[in-house]
Amino acid sequence: MLLKIYDINTDQRRIEQIVEVLRNGGIIVYPTDTVYGIGCDIMHQKAVEKVARLKNIQIEKSHFSFICYDLSHLADFTKPIPNNIFKLMRRNLPGPFTFILEASNKVPRYFKGKKKTVGIRIPDNDIIREIVKVLGNPIFSTSVHSDDEIEAFMTDPELIHEAYSDKVDLVVDGGYGDNRVSTVVDCTGDELLIVREGKGELIF
Repeated sequence: MLLKIYDINTDQRRIEQIVEVLRNGGIIVYPTDTVYGIGCDIMHQKAVEKVARLKNIQIEKSHFSFICYDLSHLADFTKPIPNNIFKLMRRNLPGPFTFILEASNKVPRYFKGKKKTVGIRIPDNDIIREIVKVLGNPIFSTSVHSDDEIEAFMTDPELIHEAYSDKVDLVVDGGYGDNRVSTVVDCTGDELLIVREGKGELIF
């Protein structure tokens, strides 16, 4: 199913329709401020496992991220954050960044394995943030890749729907996506480490 929704004045009925799919353990494709993502409610283990199979990844070994509505989610899924890191995140979010933080015990155990970190994303995109807000849980997120040798990511939601209609429950059409990924910042060491250069440039 392909569902058109606009970034400005998002239709609450459609948001509720998307959230209902997630609450029932469904998988969606959705827009962000970078590339389109595939995800599900982090509290639905079977849906998380299905996303992992779809992307051919092992959850406990993969670099995954949670899409959150705002920084209030941090206390639920990360250990206490140093004040300087929190201020940095507040200056740059919402935005095209993934911040790697130390995971708390509240992160569902099927994500953790030997990993003790979690990536946090708060995209500058009202559609996905509103979905997360209404859902009440973060969304497990991984990027929609392309099989094209030239284009690494699919940007046209209609083409994404053609490719994924039999693999996911819903594709949210929020217009053309970007083909640049988020900048990944590891905040778990003594110094900040940019482990992937992407769309965002940090404001210090």
